[in-house]
Amino acid sequence: MKYSIIFSAALVALTLSACDRQSAAPAPTVVTVPVPGPAGATGSTGSTGSTGSMGSTGSMGSTGSTGATGSTGATGDTGATGKTGGDTVVIIPAAPASR
Repeated sequence: MKYSIIFSAALVALTLSACDRQSAAPAPTVVTVPVPGPAGATGSTGSTGSTGSMGSTGSMGSTGSTGATGSTGATGDTGATGKTGGDTVVIIPAAPASR
């Protein structure tokens, strides 16, 4: 244990001393940006375009006549009468007692 701590410290010292450091940061690159000059005079207004021609109205057909009303249909037969007094038994359970 004693030797591993000493060995680790020596290894760290050798590793850090082997690093190559630069003495100064590289010079920054200068970028020139062109600046626009003063604005020129405003140009004259363009001429107005011509108005388009009006479309022609097509000939319309006349409205058709109304169809005749249909006749009433026949009445259906009366159905058979159902039974009275069924065989079904309905059981309703009692509500549980509250505590």
